[in-house]
Amino acid sequence: MRPHLSHRLLPLAAVLAGTLLACGWISTGPLVTSTRPPETAEAAGHGLALTIYNQGSALVRHRRQFALTTGLNEIAFDDVAASMDPTSVLFKALDHPSQVGILEQNFQYDLVGATALLQKYLGQTITVVTQDGQTTRGKLLSGRDSLILQDSSGQVNVISSSAIQGFSFPDLPEGLISKPTLAWQLNSDRSGQEAFELTYLTGGVSWQSDYVVLLNPDETSIDLDGWVTLNNTSGATFKDALLKLVAGDLQRLQNQGLSAPEAALQAERAATDKAIDERSFFEYHLYEVPRPVTVKNNETKQVQFVSAQGVPAEKFFVYDGTQCRSNPWYCSYAGYPQTDPSYGVSSNPKVMVMVEFDTEDVDADLPKGRVRLYKEDVDGGALLIGEDSIDHTPKGEHLRLYVGDAFDIVGERVQTDFTRPTDKSLEESYEITLRNHKDEAVEVRVVEHLFRWSDWRILRSSDDYTKLDSSNIEFRVQIPANGERSVTYTVRYYWP
Repeated sequence: MRPHLSHRLLPLAAVLAGTLLACGWISTGPLVTSTRPPETAEAAGHGLALTIYNQGSALVRHRRQFALTTGLNEIAFDDVAASMDPTSVLFKALDHPSQVGILEQNFQYDLVGATALLQKYLGQTITVVTQDGQTTRGKLLSGRDSLILQDSSGQVNVISSSAIQGFSFPDLPEGLISKPTLAWQLNSDRSGQEAFELTYLTGGVSWQSDYVVLLNPDETSIDLDGWVTLNNTSGATFKDALLKLVAGDLQRLQNQGLSAPEAALQAERAATDKAIDERSFFEYHLYEVPRPVTVKNNETKQVQFVSAQGVPAEKFFVYDGTQCRSNPWYCSYAGYPQTDPSYGVSSNPKVMVMVEFDTEDVDADLPKGRVRLYKEDVDGGALLIGEDSIDHTPKGEHLRLYVGDAFDIVGERVQTDFTRPTDKSLEESYEITLRNHKDEAVEVRVVEHLFRWSDWRILRSSDDYTKLDSSNIEFRVQIPANGERSVTYTVRYYWP
């Protein structure tokens, strides 16, 4: 017979966790089981390593010591992530692997919670105390929203969840545990301490890079700070872990692991005495924090990994009058000539503001992430001027950030002519006008997409241009203060 639990109501926080705590209306006596649980692992030195990937998954490695006896043993790790993928588990003995045979592995995740307890006690007798102090004892018929109890006389009582102060159970149902547990049955040829290593993949852990860029007053240089932002909703806390971050596009099949519940996040910034160590690993880049890091469950943590001051930068303006900016497919000939005169004819008035710098001057590889750009106002306070995102960028590459659209510069793009000289060719002409309402002269880079066909030739142009690639050209136009300039060109497309 299993020990009987007291019917005396105890404080809620001393008994249940998770969902019961969130409900706020259930309490019970101490939870005791008659079966002796398997031996639980104790941390041994630097026994925890956490490697986090861009795609929202992590590789967890535990090293623990267990005391084994000769013959059959049961051991358990009761601090694994609730979002782990049980099919990814690798478990091995380290000291005497040839003398330890693993017979069975079980992932137990039926956690103590309001829903689990009520489901387990359907058809059994519980005691309920309501807010007015009345006690009701009866067989639990339903635990959805309201409790439905049937007393010994057969009378059915319905108790609203809002009226319940607490209730008590006779004992903890078999199979319920307080946190996710991996358990093994194994056979040992020897007695004594044995070191084991557990490795598994889990969801609910992710990282990204967040960058803060401050543009200097004359807009010729930037200060850049990069933060690694860790997000953990896996259901486990990783204490004093060796933390590694893998940057790169890793091929993964669809994750079949369990999903962690959504939860509110608490932000924490962790200071570091030394920047994160970075090195190449396979075809990716690996970042390692050179000190133990604790990543709590339902926590967002930031660790600085790069800081650079006075990086040379350039601000410039770009005008793209077509819809290619928002819809690249629109500016594609899709395998055949676009002979519709109105196709691709548009006039986007916005002029983009860009900031460009070289990552060689940052002296760091920059993993993909979000960039926030600031500039100091006249009072010394920094104001947000734009946001952009970057892809994985190795050191030595130019990085161009789209800040926003210029307020005082307006563009206009007009098709002035369209002809078909032959059945296998067409010609069209454009006029691009730029108006500058600033009190200073500016340069605008005008980008034109020649997308009607792959073979083309510029017949006439008012200004010099640069061929950027096989289907794009660029004019660099100087516009006087409070003035305007126009650029014209004619292009011929021809096909076999």
